Amino acid sequence: MTPTNAYAAPAAGAALAPFQFNRRNTGPNDVKIEILYCGVCHSDIHQVRDEWGGSIFPMVPGHEIVGRIIETGSDVTNFKVGDLAGIGCFVDSCRTCPSCAAGEEQYCDQGMTGTYNSYERDGRTPTYGGYSTHIVVDEKYTLHVSDKLPLEAVAPLLCAGITTYSPLRHWKVGKGSKVAIVGLGGLGHMGVKFAASFGAEVTVISTSASKEEDARKLGAHHFAVSKDSAQMRKLRGEFDFILDTVSAEHNYNDYLQLLKLNGTMVVVGIPEHPSTVNAFNVIGKRRSLAGSMIGGIRETQEMLIYCAEHGITSDIELINIDQINEAYERMLKNDVRYRFVIDIASLNKA
Repeated sequence: MTPTNAYAAPAAGAALAPFQFNRRNTGPNDVKIEILYCGVCHSDIHQVRDEWGGSIFPMVPGHEIVGRIIETGSDVTNFKVGDLAGIGCFVDSCRTCPSCAAGEEQYCDQGMTGTYNSYERDGRTPTYGGYSTHIVVDEKYTLHVSDKLPLEAVAPLLCAGITTYSPLRHWKVGKGSKVAIVGLGGLGHMGVKFAASFGAEVTVISTSASKEEDARKLGAHHFAVSKDSAQMRKLRGEFDFILDTVSAEHNYNDYLQLLKLNGTMVVVGIPEHPSTVNAFNVIGKRRSLAGSMIGGIRETQEMLIYCAEHGITSDIELINIDQINEAYERMLKNDVRYRFVIDIASLNKA
């Protein structure tokens, strides 16, 4: 067992504080990773505050992990000591169900094993995430990371990146597509970058007019303020595809009306409370309302390769671990452009 320094939430809503636990020994199929950077996801806040229910404490959050392999198991063939590696939102799955067999482990019929706030396949050993110095993961759930890009800006790709990349690819967004990205935060800014890179005509819809300049710098062709009813009326029937990245409470009906015939709106943000949808808003133009999670290991690796080839990373603010509680409060006020990333070296000084 390896003593591991971390930051953890001791109870729902409590401030994160220094914590130490033991990582398992490196098994035959495992790699041991020295964590260098870990992104801060809005879902970290939801789970630390038990807003989705079922949280496991003490909780070490973090599922946007980039680091360097420092040990490999005897049967590992895909990685070697010294390789850069990434860990995303899950570290295991049942491996046998149709979803796992199809490379869609995130939709495992028995439930994927989350990188944190979950249980290992034994059903009793809690998982601890990336706000820590080391992690041990089966090589099949570990990702290769290129050295072409700044690692701190790569870390959020493991959640924010793949959460937006996956639905854009699944619904075949590309040249000729008219796309709206709702919300310009940690998820939304990646959605803009990918949709524009794929050749779509991109409109950002935000509650904040002050984000227009950023939206255009990120690759958006158009911008609209959702609070402006005149602008929203002009956009009715305009889009083939809408990616809704907003986690705050909002009305899906306002956006469904913006879809063309056969258009699709995909939800990736998770508001705290359920939303009500007016049936007429989907029936009238044969519109679809869908959801999407992250991608599987194969698709996440595909995304990382695409990003390395096209120079795509997240826009980040690098923080030390002792700033994490302040970062959470700032995230709730939308005071970050656009993703906090923890420099894990600071854990050894905390």
